[in-house]
Amino acid sequence: MLGQAEKTELDAHLENLLQRAEKTKVWTERILKQTESVLQPNPNVRLEEFLYEKVQGKKPPRLVENDILGQSMIDAGNDFGPGTGYGSVLIRCGQTQQKLGQAQRDFIQSAHANFLQPFASFLEGDMKTIQKERKLLDLKRLDLDAAKTKLKRAKSQPAKESEGDLLAKAEAELRQAQTDFDRQAEVTKLLLEGVSSAHAHHLRCLHDFIEAQMTYFAQCNLYMNDLQRQLGSYGLSMGNSVPLQNMERANPSSTTVASDEGGMKAKVLYDYDAANMTELSLAADEIITVYQLPVPSADWMMGVRGMQKGKVPVTYINVLD
Repeated sequence: MLGQAEKTELDAHLENLLQRAEKTKVWTERILKQTESVLQPNPNVRLEEFLYEKVQGKKPPRLVENDILGQSMIDAGNDFGPGTGYGSVLIRCGQTQQKLGQAQRDFIQSAHANFLQPFASFLEGDMKTIQKERKLLDLKRLDLDAAKTKLKRAKSQPAKESEGDLLAKAEAELRQAQTDFDRQAEVTKLLLEGVSSAHAHHLRCLHDFIEAQMTYFAQCNLYMNDLQRQLGSYGLSMGNSVPLQNMERANPSSTTVASDEGGMKAKVLYDYDAANMTELSLAADEIITVYQLPVPSADWMMGVRGMQKGKVPVTYINVLD
């Protein structure tokens, strides 16, 4: 009767193999999903790429954000003029952003081919085969349980001459069910033991993924160091406005400003954050003193506030004198 069938227990080794396979499936799926999120944070784009891959067999070529930023910088630099300082630096920064974009695309391609694809293939291939054979094993176990129950019931009934054949039949069914179960258990066990080989393969894929990441970040570091050296040739470096006396020591040929003599008062129109240590940050409505640069520029003047000095954009100030 239902609920009274004897349940056949699996041996401990097979149980451990089944548990390991289930953990492997769960964690492989999770790592695969999270890696895809790292490579493409936008869920809508991930869905679009998934549909393209299912329908057309491949993902569409796509620019990354650094490509778009780089092209915008290059277009802006050409618009301002490659011969101007600002335009030239914009173009160089844009070219570096495009190099970063290419490095990112190479990394994504390598990660897909050497990490995501093998993980996905394992889930679609080996793991689905294991699950299929495990379901068959569960069915064979149910058949064996039913055969055991049938034989037990046949033995418990009063002995009758007509029931001798029923008992022999129940014993034969039990032997066949046991044989089928043992055979399926061996097939399932062999597949489950193959998970060790999958782990070894995944380990190699993980090494490839980390190596691709190392290459990507090393390239990015190389490109940014090169850009920093290029900006240094323009007299630009990272930092904020520095005290006047420090700038005078760093550039003794610049005009020394000890007073307002020769300078003009200017009102700041808008807030401005210095892009580097050669510029002066501004606050709207403050009054500063401005001077022409040693090499006159239509875009910049030298601004002085107390003991601080730096270039200021002329579009952010209104000269009062």
